[in-house]
Amino acid sequence: MRQALMHDLVIRSRRVALPDGIRPAAIAVQDGRIAALTDYETVLPATTITDLADLVVLPGLVDSHVHVNEPGRTEWEGFATATKAAAAGGVTTIVDMPLNSLPPTVSVADLATKRAAAEGQCHVDVAFWGGAIPGNLDSLRPLHEAGVVGFKCFLSPSGVDEFPPLTLDEIDKVMRELASFDGLLIVHAEDPVRLGEPVDGSYRAFLNSRPGAAESSAVQQIIALAEATGTRTHILHVSAADCLEPLAAAQARGVRITAETCPHYLTLSAAEAYTTAFKCCPPIRDAANQDALWQGLADGVLSCVVSDHSPCPPAMKEGDFASAWGGISSLQIGLPAVWTAARARGFGLTDVVRWMAAAPADLAGLTRKGRIAVGCDADLIAFDPSASFTVEPISLAHKNPITPYGGRELLGVVHSTWLGGRVAGDGHPPAGRHWVTDNR
Repeated sequence: MRQALMHDLVIRSRRVALPDGIRPAAIAVQDGRIAALTDYETVLPATTITDLADLVVLPGLVDSHVHVNEPGRTEWEGFATATKAAAAGGVTTIVDMPLNSLPPTVSVADLATKRAAAEGQCHVDVAFWGGAIPGNLDSLRPLHEAGVVGFKCFLSPSGVDEFPPLTLDEIDKVMRELASFDGLLIVHAEDPVRLGEPVDGSYRAFLNSRPGAAESSAVQQIIALAEATGTRTHILHVSAADCLEPLAAAQARGVRITAETCPHYLTLSAAEAYTTAFKCCPPIRDAANQDALWQGLADGVLSCVVSDHSPCPPAMKEGDFASAWGGISSLQIGLPAVWTAARARGFGLTDVVRWMAAAPADLAGLTRKGRIAVGCDADLIAFDPSASFTVEPISLAHKNPITPYGGRELLGVVHSTWLGGRVAGDGHPPAGRHWVTDNR
């Protein structure tokens, strides 16, 4: 008689978020992957068996928009602190942006430097974006072959001199190069012609200096180029509802274009922006605009919700809205922030999983991430969707405790995070892998 396989781990719950819905199940893990999915009651021999009862098991989230900033600006954030924060927030894979680190990831040598900086520090898995800047067209294919998941560019100034924006003619050339190997371009879309300088240090002046028209104008220009070249294209951090109609029309025509938004655009409003912790680019807009973004998610025009975690030291957030650094830190609290607002609007956990796990994984081509299915990595979180907590900035694992969510009561608590079937996060050895080196 054949002996039953002894699995490394079995996790049971009466509520498991599977691709076809939430139901009771048992998840068997072997060698870091999901080996079997069975009914909750099925006996599965395992070295470790964990019964979570009514806690919900979600797939580990995938955050495809994270600025880690190491090497070069590790005082802003680093791989150790960023990935601890990710694990604490139920994020089991991050994709690191190519800028704010020194050097930026715009050549194969720069990618090697980034990978070396991350080595041995990561509590979750990490993949990397490359950058498209003036003068590095010949580096794009080599970077793709070295394992970056796509390329980021700006139409307007990025905020750091070493990562300048591209002109539309340069973006056209980049798109044609990427189309030759089916690469992905991700775009910070604000039209520089429509951007201005704040007339004073107030939030209203800052908001007026970066109007929704700057986003929608840039999005329409990018759509035209994507349609002409056939390049896979993704619009980053959509904050303006004016972008939704042209995106929906382009998607209906078959243009290969997708778009994301961020927790802060879905949960915060301009009326609340009383400290520079709220400053980001593009900016947080009004409540009616926020309602439209939620409708964009419901309609599928926006497919991903990701953090755009863009931290900095406290001194850079001093001053007023004209001078402070524009970036929001929310890597650790994105899930409860989004779940709190989503539940109030009638959405379910399956929607949140689609926006924050499956769709970002698909965007970045991380084929074993973002879903609970046989063969996928055993990246899992135990989540209590009914528990609440108050955000205390000093308790966050981010290097710098700056957040616009301080003092807010949020719904949804992450109890445990497993990376490849092993408990991950603070107090556990960093066991994160690089998608570039370990998965291609």
